[in-house]
Amino acid sequence: MDAGLFLADLEAKPEALETLARLLDGGDPFEGLTRRFDRVVFLGMGSSRYAAGVAAQRLRAAGADAVAEYASAALGTPPGPRTAAVVVSATGGSRETLDALARHRGRSFVVALTNRPGSPVTEGADLVVPMLAGEERGGVACRTFQHTLALLLTLADGPDAVAGRVRRAAAATADLLERRREWLADAVRLLDGPHGVYTIAPAERLSSAEQSALMFREGPRIQADACETGDWAHVDVYLTKTRDYRAVLFPGSRYDEQAMEWIRLRGSRVLAVGGEVEGQAAAVRYRHDDDPDVALLTETLVPELVAATLWGR
Repeated sequence: MDAGLFLADLEAKPEALETLARLLDGGDPFEGLTRRFDRVVFLGMGSSRYAAGVAAQRLRAAGADAVAEYASAALGTPPGPRTAAVVVSATGGSRETLDALARHRGRSFVVALTNRPGSPVTEGADLVVPMLAGEERGGVACRTFQHTLALLLTLADGPDAVAGRVRRAAAATADLLERRREWLADAVRLLDGPHGVYTIAPAERLSSAEQSALMFREGPRIQADACETGDWAHVDVYLTKTRDYRAVLFPGSRYDEQAMEWIRLRGSRVLAVGGEVEGQAAAVRYRHDDDPDVALLTETLVPELVAATLWGR
């Protein structure tokens, strides 16, 4: 793992997204999977599972039977001929994911979503979908997380719609990178506290909070934790009483104000990303941030760049 190479990986996001958009222009990478099977189960760990959780929720909202599971779980969705198992692994070699794959290989329709075609996760798969994220030389899943999200969203919304969102996300990502001198130093100072960083996002974009917290843990090795916005008042509010609580908030939940009321009362500090909330310490805006789907594909770049700065320092 390397901080400088991680930053280079982040800077390559717009170009990689354009490559992905061209893939989606060519058709459905999953070949109508949800119309062919009764159930879809996503299996993965870490960033792969974060992205899968959002995709499964989107599919359920559209009326499909879909679930995202820890690949490491001893109990899971049983295999069967009417089940599609989408196995997600950027490296193609995660031990837990390969173990889960073994339960479904030859019994379910297996899809391998990976950034490394020919890796172990593709062995015996009925369909291989490449992430096309390029090599992540910094050793941190950043572009692969973004591409996993985009590809899995095509299962609910179709490749044409998602291709347009990916292009807008590329423009939004480029905007944040080009203007980072305007906002990054202030964001780093705001979040660089003694008690870690906390991340908050709506359920529909919970992956943004989970991925962002992981970036602080994985790179600069800073204590960090993710929370869903509505759940925050039930589980994380207590930290504002005794901690120098500093958080990244991704606005868009109907419960933003409920969380911010406590944050204002306790004098905690929040960096809002992609929107404005009353009581924020600062906000980072970017092109197309009024589109929730573009936000989903873009907003983690802000904490990623903060984490890269702290790691490099």
